[in-house]
This record gives sequence, structure tokens and C-alpha cells, in this order.
Amino acid sequence: MSNKLEGFVKHNKKEFEIKGPSDTLWSKIEAELDKKKPAKKSFGMYQWMSIAAMLILTVGIYFGYQYRKINAEIMVADINPGLGKKEIRFTSLIEEKRDSLLIFADTDPVLYQKFTTDMGKLDQDYQALRKQLQTSPNKAVVSKAMMRNLEIQLQMISQQLHIINQVNQYKKEEKTI
Repeated sequence: MSNKLEGFVKHNKKEFEIKGPSDTLWSKIEAELDKKKPAKKSFGMYQWMSIAAMLILTVGIYFGYQYRKINAEIMVADINPGLGKKEIRFTSLIEEKRDSLLIFADTDPVLYQKFTTDMGKLDQDYQALRKQLQTSPNKAVVSKAMMRNLEIQLQMISQQLHIINQVNQYKKEEKTI
């Protein structure tokens, strides 16, 4: 089929060049060109509002993610899972013993106040170490210091309970004599 078409074009080439398109065809083309003017694409209020909303949403998500990333608190378990388990065990034992110590607050409030003051100082040191952990370049050393602080708190509260038990025992012996 393409051979027939090529043959027809070659054979009638002169007629195509001489005749060209008719005048009526040219007038129709010109009339169509005059009618169609390129339409301007303009953004309406809806498009601008949707672009602004998308921009605000994107910026909000980005800054929210960055804020959460910056303010994420570093925990001891993030640095060393073994120390994290140790921290949980120590804090639970300390809370349990503090509850036991609270029972004796009514019998000897002055001694209880002194004990809580001492424990408060150690707890403040622990909280300071916790804040330091967030910015310290050597997080392993700070986390070990935190564990040592918890160990000291546990030892101290155990000694306090032992002292209270001795005082109560002494009071019982005194009553019997």
C-alpha cells in the first residue's frame, strides 16, 4: 500500500505544487485563526488557597517532626539496655522502700523528715544527671553515674529502714523493762 501511495505522490507531484490549497480553504483557516485567541490560564482564588494550604501543611509537618526529634528525651535504655533494666529495678525497689518508710512517718516525724531531706538531695542529683544525659557527649559515663546514684539511694533507704527498725525494737525493749 505504501508503494502505491509513493507512486501516486511521485506521479502527481507537479499538480500538488501548482495547484496548492484552494482559496476557500485558506479563508476558512484564516477565519478559524481569528476566532481562536490563546486563552490565558489564570489561577483563581481557589487555586491560590489550595496552594497556600498545601504549603502551610507541609511546613507544619516538617517543623513538627523536627520539634519532636529535638525534644525526644534520651533514656538510659536507649544507650545501654542492661542499664535500662537495672534503672527500672532500682527505681521500683526505691519506691517500694519509700512506701515502707512512709509507714514510720507517724511514729517518728523528725527522723522521717531528716531521711526524706537526705533522699531529696540524692534525687536532685539524679535529676541533674538525667538532664546532663540529654546533652552530654559521653552518655555512657553519665548513665553509669545515674545507676551509681540509684544504688546509693537504695542503700541509703535500706539503712534508714534498718535504723527505724532498730529504734522501734529499742522502744519495745524499753517498754518491757
